[in-house]
Amino acid sequence: MPRQTSVPSAPGRTGRPPVTSRAEILTAARRIIDEDGWEKLTIRRLAAEVGVGPTTLYHHVRDKQDLLVQLIDDQAAGTPRPELPDEPRDRIVVAALALHDFLVAWPWAAEVLSVDGFAGRLGEPSMWMVETVVAGAIDHGCTPDQAVDVFRNVWYFTVGETLVRAHSKARRPAGAPGRSDFFGTLDASRLPRLVGIGDRWPVLAARDTFPRALEAIVDGLLAQATAPP
Repeated sequence: MPRQTSVPSAPGRTGRPPVTSRAEILTAARRIIDEDGWEKLTIRRLAAEVGVGPTTLYHHVRDKQDLLVQLIDDQAAGTPRPELPDEPRDRIVVAALALHDFLVAWPWAAEVLSVDGFAGRLGEPSMWMVETVVAGAIDHGCTPDQAVDVFRNVWYFTVGETLVRAHSKARRPAGAPGRSDFFGTLDASRLPRLVGIGDRWPVLAARDTFPRALEAIVDGLLAQATAPP
């Protein structure tokens, strides 16, 4: 029996069945990711969610990677861009904060984009942040090679912070108390500072220090790159 490749017509209707749109496909894909995670998103499951045969989806997406790229680009295109300051260093910070906010809203995108080479498939809506960081570093006095290093290190820090917090939040229910003996089993004679911090560690580690840390990292990277030999 041939595979069905279009949405069945409602009883009593005649003519061609409605065509599945890109917007419908992306909406269904987001729904699957929200419910079960991006790892569970497959072309076959997405086709079933939309109500078409898998062949129909290939008119809109080449494969799962292309689908994820389209999802990220579509979300980035609909996200307002911040106003960029004149100072190159400040432009880097603002763009990195925008990238962080984007990944916090979509932490699965951080996992997808952490795969080597994946970022190279993104479109212009997603790449403006990369362009802004690299251009800001060059305008500050870095060589193009150094500017790439600046972006790479900012990217690693941003993605790492996003994923650690997302995974920690998933493991610990909201409002759950920390361990009262967080470092209580450590030997105070060998690790006195950690024992001294004790059960305050979870509270201290949960603080949002990203903006301050980002500025320190950007300042350090730019200073290192433009320092005299």
